Amino acid sequence: MWRLARAGAARFPAAAAPLGGQGGWYEGWAQSPPVHWAEGGLAALQASAGLPWWAAIACGAALLRTAVTLPLAAHQCRLLAQLENLQPEIKNLAERLRYEVSVRGKQLGWSEKVASFHYKKNLRRIITELYVRDNCHPFKATLLVWVQVPMWVCVSLALRNCSIGATGSEVQEQFSAGGALWFTDLTAPDATWILPISLGLVNLLIVEIFAAQKVEVSRFQKLITNFFRVVSVVMIPVAATVPSSMALYWLSSSFVGLSHNLLLRSPAFRRLCWIPRTKSETDTPYRDILSALATKYSFKK
Repeated sequence: MWRLARAGAARFPAAAAPLGGQGGWYEGWAQSPPVHWAEGGLAALQASAGLPWWAAIACGAALLRTAVTLPLAAHQCRLLAQLENLQPEIKNLAERLRYEVSVRGKQLGWSEKVASFHYKKNLRRIITELYVRDNCHPFKATLLVWVQVPMWVCVSLALRNCSIGATGSEVQEQFSAGGALWFTDLTAPDATWILPISLGLVNLLIVEIFAAQKVEVSRFQKLITNFFRVVSVVMIPVAATVPSSMALYWLSSSFVGLSHNLLLRSPAFRRLCWIPRTKSETDTPYRDILSALATKYSFKK
């Protein structure tokens, strides 16, 4: 069995040396304590469950997604639902404020520019007070990104270290024989491109499902959606150049993420997570997703 879970902590002081040395920032990051913790976690999972390495990587991705990011995703959905339910109240208060500023401006002889300044200033104050009242500031919805991205990077670098022998030749040998099906060698890139293409398709499906839920989108939202479409496509050649262990982790993580996204569309699961009902929520989310995708990508004129 791999003893990295025990020996990892002992290697941290020596591994931290490249942070400011010849390896540069990338090697410093790859040898940082969080990455070694990820290595130890993978080692402990594989040793305790007795799984082959390909299964340990897939299960590790599922465990991290379910234990860490799913609760955060549910929290994000709860915040976004609260923000959506606030919009009618914000609209009414904005109309009342516009009227009050208009009356006050006529009394004091304000110019249109001055009246607009006071209107925007007071509207921001009112909206902030509503966010505080309902404890739903939009910035809190970004917590998922701040946790998920560093976690994804650390696990990816941990698998990279295991694949290139940075954690020891014994680990690399286990990875070289720890694959399955067409990717038997986890240290080598997937020459068939099955893993990279599958990764790109899953990521594109996630983006399209998200985009299909938006009836009216702003220009900024369109730019963000197109950006993630490009990233999904770019990840295909990137995944084809890295060890199969990393590509497998990326695919497993994205697939579980897709499953969680679909699960969070379920009205029953949303009530279980204390996500308030919104005007945009439907009782048939999956049928609506299929209908939206079919309409969007229909070849009928």
